Amino acid sequence: MPDGINMGDTAFMILTTAMVLFMTPGLAFFYGGLARSRSVISLMMQSFISMGIVTMVWIFGGFGLAFGRDHGGVIGSITDFFALGNVGVEPHAMYGSTIPFIMFFAFQLMFCVITVPLMTGAFVGRMNMKGYIVFLIFWTLLIYVPVCHWIWGNGFLAKWGFVDFAGGTVIHTTAGFGVLASLLVLGKRIMKKGANTQPNNLMATAIGTGILWFGWFGFNSGGSLAANMVAATSFVNTLIGLSTAMVVWMIYAKLRRGKILFTDVLTGSVAGLATITPASGYIKPASAIIVGIVAGIICNLGVEFARKLDLDDALDVWGVHGVGGFTGTILIGFLADESVNKVTASPHQLWIQIAGVVLVAAYAFMITYLLLKILTKVMTVELSPEQQLEGLDKTLLQEQEFIKN
Repeated sequence: MPDGINMGDTAFMILTTAMVLFMTPGLAFFYGGLARSRSVISLMMQSFISMGIVTMVWIFGGFGLAFGRDHGGVIGSITDFFALGNVGVEPHAMYGSTIPFIMFFAFQLMFCVITVPLMTGAFVGRMNMKGYIVFLIFWTLLIYVPVCHWIWGNGFLAKWGFVDFAGGTVIHTTAGFGVLASLLVLGKRIMKKGANTQPNNLMATAIGTGILWFGWFGFNSGGSLAANMVAATSFVNTLIGLSTAMVVWMIYAKLRRGKILFTDVLTGSVAGLATITPASGYIKPASAIIVGIVAGIICNLGVEFARKLDLDDALDVWGVHGVGGFTGTILIGFLADESVNKVTASPHQLWIQIAGVVLVAAYAFMITYLLLKILTKVMTVELSPEQQLEGLDKTLLQEQEFIKN
């Protein structure tokens, strides 16, 4: 056995990696149940296909650019780990010193796999599969990989002292603000007058939510890269953030809309998870209650704001993931406790958190906008009006699970 390997930490990371992997099909069920029935298969396919495409990107350059030798604080080295070169069972001094480096590779890959699928719930029914695959590849390389390096790969934000424990900025903020740009470029869905836009299968959504709950405990606690006290604290904070945000979301729904829907229960819990994610390894459990309360309010306001702007964010991705991840990142500056993981709440830390997350949000928005503008000029990305009316499942995939709406 290689020197430095801890078998308990290794077993823990194998488990958490499998849990995060499970989240991508869970997301497919979550979105698939919320979407209109004519888009179910194509939407779920976009989540599943990410596993294959992004794994290839990660092996052939993505991992090295994210975690290879730093170049000016901006990007890593494509040659360091290209085609799994120098990625073996020997631990890496910086990235999990008690686990095989190949487990760090796999754990980080699962984060990368789920990021673009998070966006698909916003522009569902507007992008064809060819366009989505090209978008998936370039978005991963141009946005996810650089931001990952800036924060987790010893890039310039890490050197500032900016922290994000498990992806509130790297994943949720980039995806959420990328969604805003995609909605501006792709526009609103074309639907028949009076078309039914209600969820087609809340049972599928509930199953997906349950899978996301389960996977999220690995998503957050695995950020410690070891079976230690930080992992335990992150685990409990995840539970508290999920539960508190769900309850607050339900109260908000009752006060604002007069009733509580099942979708409020499910969406509120996911908003809590997105918001607690960046802070989960830096705050005490009592502070996670505050994060959950803020999530239940601020994410609701984000969803309502997007609707007031008439943005056709079909499944409220920006309000839940973008606003949640953005807010949770900033809350580190207010709530971090040095006794948890060596980060202390202070005006200085708060300023770093605000500057870092605003920069990432702006970068994700601008590059996504430019990327989609270029793609729409050089290839057919959007569905035609006729295809949008009939649905991608029927017109391009010739696969239909439902034909009701």
